Amino acid sequence: MTFTNILTLCGGLGFFLFGMKYMGDGLELAAGAKMKKLLEVLTSNPVMGFLVGLVVTAVIQSSSATTVMVMGFINAGMMTLNQAVGIIIGANVGTTVTSIIIALDISAIAPVCIFIGAMLLLFAKKQNKKHIGQIILGFGILFQGLSTMSGAMVSLRTYQPFIDFISSANSPIIGVFVGTILCAILQSSSAAVGVLQALALQGLMPADFAIYLVCGVNIGSAAPPLLSAINAKTNAKRASFIYLIYNLFGAILFVPIGMFTPFADFVVGTFAAPVAQVAMIHIIFKLVTAVVLLPFTNTIVNLSYKIIPDREHSSNLRFYYLDPQIVTNSASLLVQIISEIKRMADISKDSLFIAGNDFIYSKSTDREHIKENEELVNWLSEHLTEFFIKINSMELQGKDSEHLSRIFYVINDIKRINDHAVNLMEKSEEAVKKEVRFSDNARKELKALLDNDLELLDKAVESFTNQEISEDEQVELYSIEEEIDKLTLKAQENHVLRLREGRCGVSTGMLYIQSLTDFERVGDHAYNIACAARQDSEVLRTI
Repeated sequence: MTFTNILTLCGGLGFFLFGMKYMGDGLELAAGAKMKKLLEVLTSNPVMGFLVGLVVTAVIQSSSATTVMVMGFINAGMMTLNQAVGIIIGANVGTTVTSIIIALDISAIAPVCIFIGAMLLLFAKKQNKKHIGQIILGFGILFQGLSTMSGAMVSLRTYQPFIDFISSANSPIIGVFVGTILCAILQSSSAAVGVLQALALQGLMPADFAIYLVCGVNIGSAAPPLLSAINAKTNAKRASFIYLIYNLFGAILFVPIGMFTPFADFVVGTFAAPVAQVAMIHIIFKLVTAVVLLPFTNTIVNLSYKIIPDREHSSNLRFYYLDPQIVTNSASLLVQIISEIKRMADISKDSLFIAGNDFIYSKSTDREHIKENEELVNWLSEHLTEFFIKINSMELQGKDSEHLSRIFYVINDIKRINDHAVNLMEKSEEAVKKEVRFSDNARKELKALLDNDLELLDKAVESFTNQEISEDEQVELYSIEEEIDKLTLKAQENHVLRLREGRCGVSTGMLYIQSLTDFERVGDHAYNIACAARQDSEVLRTI
């Protein structure tokens, strides 16, 4: 095998990997929203999870990516480990789609696919047609890469060291080891099986040895999830462990089958084409393992809990739902970010409720609790913003892209609400120190403002979390915000009247007027959050 052959082989492999990823990205962009809905189906039925995992992986062409996506949903509290097991098993079966496509051996039309895909990508006006063009182009490049790899391997037929290796390498240990290393390097079982199929095209991949290589390839496919879980949260580690267990069990099951049964003869006798033989070994491996393990999902989860126990956390200054180590696509990413933003809003609401009531009734406030909340909100604001900037370059589509573009403003609005809560805490302390007591009418005015603020904040965060808001809900939120403005104006007028009548002192009056600003601004920021949920991307107000 000459140096030119090696370069051609590397180039063909590059085409193959790029084509597979480009086609998968196009499929994901075309069906991203539907894929997200599929993954958000929370069900305790492992069979349903299996089907969801199969479909999603068939679209994105990577069981590892699906598993990493599932880790994100687990972290965000949208999915339990028990629900994830079925999806992970289904993902492993779904990854065989690439090998089936390759087995069809339609590389003759690869140039046509490349031409059609490029034309659509370059000249189509509508975004969905561009996505279709990307799918077709990736499909063509994949087969062109396969053809190039296969052509480069022709010389291996007469390359004596390789012939000697294949003829003597019936050892299961060697086959599993080589397959594991190959997949760990390529970071994709579909790509690794594609390489085996390219060898098979030249008659260089006997079925009996392919069994052991496929076992190793599937073990190696656990490398990406395991690497993603190194610094990840506990449940993400468990999900990656479950992925490894599935493929390790499959290898333990199939190595003896390859050694002691006529499985290889059955495959050769059933499928004449060597490429199809490799594909069917891969498919049967995945399907049989899935059928055996699917009834034992709870047992697998319990084992993961024993192997990876819960860890104690000493600080609240951390993400509960978002895992910065796991960034693959928008489907799980937005769920995690929104969950953290909701947590941030709940903390700010807690501070507002405590500080607002303590100020109104001139009580000593829980300064330590509110300052802890402030520290946590500031930490979340800073780190969410940093993370937002980091992932803002990701290619997101449709509602996800629009929603992400407004997240920065929502983070700022929630932080400002917490700042106003801290202001009220400080005013409460000043009121206690100066022995300020508001009149019953003044308290009623402030209490009405606080209650409306809390109601508006609740409804606004709910709308933002759901990423949608109806016209009726928008009208309701607007009316609450307008009511806050009217109450503020009326309170100011009443305050001036009390000053004229001598029923309000200077110190009391200053605190009262300053607090009106805080309550009114809280309403503005809460309404900004509601605006972020609008589908027409209403411009947010900044205060």
